[in-house]
Amino acid sequence: MSSETDIRPFRVDMPGEAIADLRRRIAAARLPSKELVDDRSQGVQLATMQELARYWTTDYDWRKCEARLNELPQFTTAIDGVDIHFIHVRSPHENALPLIITDGWPGSVIELLGAVGPLTDPAAHGGSAGDAFDLVLPSLPGYGFSAEPAEVGWDPGRVARAWAELMRRLGYTRYVAQGGDQGAAITDAMGGQAPEGLAGIHLNLLRQALSNVSGMPADSEEERAALAAINTFRTSGSGYFLEQATRPQTIGYALLDSPLALAAWMLDHDTDSYYKISRALTGGQPSGGLARDHILDNITLYWLTGTGASAARSYWGAGGPQLTRPGRLPCRSPSRSASPPSPARSSGPRAAGSRSSTPPSPTSTRPVRVATSPPGKNPSCSLRRSWRRSDHYARRRHRRGPGGGYLQIPSANARQVL
Repeated sequence: MSSETDIRPFRVDMPGEAIADLRRRIAAARLPSKELVDDRSQGVQLATMQELARYWTTDYDWRKCEARLNELPQFTTAIDGVDIHFIHVRSPHENALPLIITDGWPGSVIELLGAVGPLTDPAAHGGSAGDAFDLVLPSLPGYGFSAEPAEVGWDPGRVARAWAELMRRLGYTRYVAQGGDQGAAITDAMGGQAPEGLAGIHLNLLRQALSNVSGMPADSEEERAALAAINTFRTSGSGYFLEQATRPQTIGYALLDSPLALAAWMLDHDTDSYYKISRALTGGQPSGGLARDHILDNITLYWLTGTGASAARSYWGAGGPQLTRPGRLPCRSPSRSASPPSPARSSGPRAAGSRSSTPPSPTSTRPVRVATSPPGKNPSCSLRRSWRRSDHYARRRHRRGPGGGYLQIPSANARQVL
C-alpha cells in the first residue's frame, strides 16, 4: 500500500500527438513585422524567431532529449501536497557528498544534465574521486515534471523546507545545497532555516543586488562590470520580471497557447544571454552549452508540460508585487549600448568590511557554511574541496548593508558574511 511519502520511479514519455500539435501550432503562427531597430531594444528580433521556428519544426528531435533524461534515475514524491519530480544520481565513489542543486526560470533540470558526470564521477573527467557528489536535481513546483501548486504560499522559504524534507526522505544526514536564479533564493532560505543535516550552501546569483545596489562597491574592474550589468538589467532587461511578478496569469494565456510566444518570452531574458542564443540560432555559433538543440530542449520541456504560466507564477509567489514597488526595480528608458555581461550570475560584488563575528540565528544555533562562485566560474568539482575547508566558512546570517541591501560573500573566496 502506497503512502504520500513514497518515492516513485518516473520516466518521460511524451505522446506523439503532443509533438505533432506543437509543430502544427508553429506552422500556423502569425508573426509580427520586423522590429524598427537594429538591436534587441524592442524585444526578440524577427530573424531569430524565424530561424527558431524553422529549426524547431524541421530539424529538432525532442526524443533525443527524452532519451538523455531517461538515462538517469528519475523519481517523484509528494511533499506538502505537491508531486515533486527529481533526478537522483549516486556517485560510484565512497563518501561522496550529497548535493541538491536548484535552478530557476527560464531554466530546468535539463540545463543541469551536463554537470551530472563531472560531479558524480570526477575521476572519469580528470578530477579526483574525493571531490565526488551524490546529486539531487529537483524540478521546482510548477516547473517541468513537478506538479503545479493549487494554492498560494509557495515562496522560496516553503520550497526550501520541501527540499530539506526531500533530502531527509532520501536518507541524507549531512548534505550541501547550491542554487542560481530562483534557486539562489531557495538555497539562501535553506541557509537561513538551517535544517538538520545542511552543512553549507553555494550561490551563483547575488539576488538582492538586482533590487538594491546601494552600498555595493565599485573599486575593481570586476565590480564595476557587475554593477553595469545589473544596471542594464534594471533599465532594459527586467520586463519579464515585472510581468511575471505582478501579472503572471495575463502572460500565461500566450505561454500556454502559442509555442512561439513561449519561446520568445523565454529568450527575452538578459541582454548577454539573448545575443548568445540569437547567434546560436541564426549563425550556428554555439556559446558554451547554448547550442540550438539545448535551447530548444528547455523550451520544449516547458511547452509539452504546459508549465509556462505556473512557472511564471513563482515570481508572484516569491513576493513579486512587493519587490516591484516604486524604488525597488525602476523601469527606465532602454539603453542602446553594446551588450554587457549578464547580471550578477557568476560573481557578485564583494562584501566590504572586517571579518567580525556574526550573531547566530534566533531560531537555530547550527552553523551553516556558504560560498559563492569565483568570477566567471560555475560550480564544479572544486566545490567539494572548498566545502571541506572549514576555515573558509563561518555562521551564515543575513545582515543589511549601508543602503539597506544585503551584503554577500566575496566572490574571490568564501568568507563570512558581515
